Amino acid sequence: MSLYKEIFEQPAVMQNLLTVQKDKITDIAREISKRDLNYVFLAARGTSDNAGRYANYLWGAYNGLPVALATPSLFTYYQTPPRLKNALVVGVSQSGQSPDIVSVIAEGKKQGCLTLAITNEPESPLAQESDFVIDIHAGDEKAVAATKTYTSELMALAMLSVALGSDQSRETELNRVPAWAGQILSLDEHIKNIAQRYRYMERCVVLGRGYNYSTAFEWSLKLKELTYVVAEPYSSADFQHGPIAMVESGFPVMAVAPGGKVFDSLMLMLTGLRIDHNAELLIISDQQSALNLAQSSILLPPDIPEWVTPLITILPAQLFCYHLTQAKGYSTETPRSIRKVTETH
Repeated sequence: MSLYKEIFEQPAVMQNLLTVQKDKITDIAREISKRDLNYVFLAARGTSDNAGRYANYLWGAYNGLPVALATPSLFTYYQTPPRLKNALVVGVSQSGQSPDIVSVIAEGKKQGCLTLAITNEPESPLAQESDFVIDIHAGDEKAVAATKTYTSELMALAMLSVALGSDQSRETELNRVPAWAGQILSLDEHIKNIAQRYRYMERCVVLGRGYNYSTAFEWSLKLKELTYVVAEPYSSADFQHGPIAMVESGFPVMAVAPGGKVFDSLMLMLTGLRIDHNAELLIISDQQSALNLAQSSILLPPDIPEWVTPLITILPAQLFCYHLTQAKGYSTETPRSIRKVTETH
């Protein structure tokens, strides 16, 4: 039951991170601000790569920093790293063990760049190679499927974004996240009941856009890891460019659609999927118009600012994957073919 326990630890873990790392992250932000940085070069794999997708939107929108997601094979197998002049080179890794992620940081230092590790292991090779380290303080994560380390990475990225800016209201909003997380986790029994409906599901798509593009990828990854469902993540915009052709009557579509700048676009897509394609919709949203379209719906707490919604929307998705795994008769603790720490080169 470690996975279930770790899902419910997340409000406390996020609150702890907000408390113990605020000053450290403020200091790191001060040092970053002293440099003439043009962009962020971010290296990650797996779940941490999905955290990088959040940074892509967050740091671009609020800090004016373009985020380029690294291709680590250029640094290892091809040994042709790109020029990284005036970049903040960031490695995001729960374990800090993957040699290919470490190699990106090492090359960044070699080229004179400022380097930052975001990790749950502050003594790891990644941390030791970096100029600065943000310890995400998630504690021991025993389950193979990452949950609390993912939301802690998101929180660390959000805290750094706030520290790099000057808008006090964003800090206030971020401080409310643990309470919102507790509220959504209280829907556990409702989500368990929803999962039973999908126990025979073998394939689906997961849609998100904007900040929750990251959530679509992470929800999809958890479905693959735990339930072995062929789950493909898409931006709702990309989905229109061909993949929508696979949708037939009853085809399962999972969607993350909180209110915000991209909601109308998502709503248009979901309406078409339900009315024109008779898709089977499971929607996470705080907007009743979207929930009314769905055969299965999960209501978010109200008034969550769009920029922090990925820290909340992934929680019901994690619970859904946990309960669906049980409904399918699979192990939630020992998914086949994967290990807790994956060292890629």
